[in-house]
Amino acid sequence: MDVISMSFILPSAQCDLKLDTQAKGWLNSIIFIGMMAGAYAWGSIADALGRRKVLIAISFMNALCIVASSFSQTYELFMLFRFLNGAALGGSGPVIWSYFAEFQPKSKRGSMLSFMAAFWTLGNLFVAGLAWLIIPREMGFTSTTFTYNSWRIFLLICAIPSFVVTGLLLLLPESPKYLLSSGKYEEALEIFRKIYVINTGKPSDSYTVKELILDDYPDSNPVKDEVEEKSKCKTMLGDIVENSRLLFVTPILRFTIISIVINFTFHIGYYGLMMWFPELFNRFDEFHRDQPGEVASICQVTDYVVNKGSHSIENVCSDKIGASVFMESLITVASAIPANIIAVLGMDRLGRKFFLVFSTFSSGLCSIGLYFVYNKYQNLTVSAIFSGAISCGNAALDCLITEVFPTQLRATGIAISMVAARLGGIIGNIVIAQLLDMYCPAPTFIVAALLIGMLLIFFYFPIFCSIFIFNFLTSYNSFCRRRFAVFIPT
Repeated sequence: MDVISMSFILPSAQCDLKLDTQAKGWLNSIIFIGMMAGAYAWGSIADALGRRKVLIAISFMNALCIVASSFSQTYELFMLFRFLNGAALGGSGPVIWSYFAEFQPKSKRGSMLSFMAAFWTLGNLFVAGLAWLIIPREMGFTSTTFTYNSWRIFLLICAIPSFVVTGLLLLLPESPKYLLSSGKYEEALEIFRKIYVINTGKPSDSYTVKELILDDYPDSNPVKDEVEEKSKCKTMLGDIVENSRLLFVTPILRFTIISIVINFTFHIGYYGLMMWFPELFNRFDEFHRDQPGEVASICQVTDYVVNKGSHSIENVCSDKIGASVFMESLITVASAIPANIIAVLGMDRLGRKFFLVFSTFSSGLCSIGLYFVYNKYQNLTVSAIFSGAISCGNAALDCLITEVFPTQLRATGIAISMVAARLGGIIGNIVIAQLLDMYCPAPTFIVAALLIGMLLIFFYFPIFCSIFIFNFLTSYNSFCRRRFAVFIPT
């Protein structure tokens, strides 16, 4: 929700915050800079202290930063709180994926992770609908020193879900798989009993499992001693460094490098181009209002807006945005829902590689197609197809990254992958901002080349086939027996 909300704010905030295209690019990017820092830090802390505690802290911090940003009156202060907002969001990704995956059986993990990924789309749909209802309307108040108008109210309402999530997380247990990997067998068993009671309605004393023993281990296997919270905090920094180091040791090294490359490349298109769709819709809407009946490509529209329209030097700044812009954004986000349903139903049957290949090729073609559209309806159609296609790939990539890393390294591994993804989002937004007004064709063709070029990686490295994922997990077992004295179930 919070990532895409910025794309709806930009057209309306351009007067309040005195934004040109380059400043908009940095506003889109600053949240990813924060996410890049937060992903690694929070992911590593979650591997050291546990998933649930970190998720509670992240959600509350996220909510406070959104509220603070809605009251920010200057570009610099707004940027600061968006950075802190990003730092919280960056941590939520690797931790929530680890937390959720560790409750799922292997046979259902792909479909369940795809199901969870669908809520990203539903969140974006909620934000788009909320923006359509609030931002175009005249509301709020303005004084000589303080302004609180519709887009700020929109931001304030966007903070409510984070407060709700914070409260709900207080009711949820710690990941039992994390507790097992930390040697806390009794705590893990107690959580399994609670899950049993909730699922069956039977009393906990009828739960047949009385003792937990890690797979493939005799009773004499070494087990981590219980660690006092105080001493655990003292060694947390050392754990973070060690977990990061182990990700760059064979046999995990190969996948770590490939996941970094793919996440970086994929998200230049996903975060880069997608974040600019509302701005492009607004430019087409402005052109058709001023030049009714005229047809023009996206580059001709951009040239008009920059030289004669709202972005020109002579023009008085206007933050009036047509409601159709938000409706088009809503349609684009909604187009990802069928794609996510297909991903949920087919992820375990067709495999991650199938969805990644289909997604990158289709969205790459759509990126090229954006250059050849000649009215707002064609632009909307191609943008919607792009949104649906790339959402399938995002779900597949999230599943793949989540499944491969062993439990002790999972949150850190996902975090490092997401750092690469955020870096892709940063570069994508900055490059598009720099080139869109000066050399319009470049952004769409750069994104297309990167997405289609990823096919070479998928075909060159058979690691992305399901059977190779299984083999990797099998090889991790011997690795983790040596490093962690734990077996990773496949």
